Amino acid sequence: MSEITRIEARVLNASLKAPFSIAGARLDTVRNVAVRLDLAQGVSGWGEIPILPTVTPEDQTSALQAARQAARQWTGRDALRWRPLIEDLARALPGTPTVRAGLEMALFDALARSWGVPLFKFFGGASDRVETDITIPICEPEEAGRLASEYRTLGFTTLKTKVGADVDGDVARVGAIRLGHPDCRLILDANEGYDVAQTLAVLRTLRRRGLEPALLEQPVPRDDWDGQARLTREAGVAVAADESCRSSEDAARIARDRLAHVINIKLAKCGVAEALEIIAVARASRLGLMIGGMVETRLAMGFSAHLAAGAGAFQWIDLDTPMLLAEDPVRHGYTADGPRYRLGHIAAGHGGELAW
Repeated sequence: MSEITRIEARVLNASLKAPFSIAGARLDTVRNVAVRLDLAQGVSGWGEIPILPTVTPEDQTSALQAARQAARQWTGRDALRWRPLIEDLARALPGTPTVRAGLEMALFDALARSWGVPLFKFFGGASDRVETDITIPICEPEEAGRLASEYRTLGFTTLKTKVGADVDGDVARVGAIRLGHPDCRLILDANEGYDVAQTLAVLRTLRRRGLEPALLEQPVPRDDWDGQARLTREAGVAVAADESCRSSEDAARIARDRLAHVINIKLAKCGVAEALEIIAVARASRLGLMIGGMVETRLAMGFSAHLAAGAGAFQWIDLDTPMLLAEDPVRHGYTADGPRYRLGHIAAGHGGELAW
């Protein structure tokens, strides 16, 4: 039977190796929520609700409350009828997309485990591995250069750095990263921190110094559609929509109006079912795809790795945040060798779990 017999949500706290700073937010400790969903067959699925202040609408307390409300709604229902479950939850909790995403992860994980199928096969089986970038937060140039050199030694070929807080500091940081890793493919992520003029000025300055990013992620506020369109036309580099794409409707608008070259899918923004819809829109519109996350453990990052590997549609993989943690609370799941995540040994689901 596929009856949902129990759903439980608990705090999931973990220390970071160093503070994680982006434009408009700083995180010192991960304070997420873990979700466990049990089926009548005796299997459990695991999901994660990430909390990133000023980015996610929930804090840890409200996320726990919403997850427990959802547990009452889903318990006793048939997990195989997952579409009505997800639609009902969206109506019941319209303002908590991150909570809904964590529950959807646990639901799909439980179903895949009940069938004895690893999630990468469930999502299409295109591959059983991915290779991620790694992120350098907003920090002093000397620290950025040191990290870039360290990541080069570990085998990372793509580095992402946060920008958007201070133009001069951003340019200095990018220069230091290039010195530390001269051959890396470089992503700049502004997290809505620039306006159009600042973005173009930063790109001009970087080009004068021989520094050309491969991808520019969400340079302007999510609702600045005109600015996003102009940068897509004029920036001279690939532009990715992150905060501007939270649904398949957003993806359709981005495709129709040519508002980006790449869409960044984060399960915490939209959930699993909606992510599949966004993938379909992007493929039909010949947009590039990136997969990322908030600051999550290997529960959520493992799920996203399975989705990316199985779908085989993602040109950009940004699933590095477990490497930023001082401790790993997750047992089993994918194995990592530097930037390479391997999934082929996993028998069912995403493979990760907590000592509950």
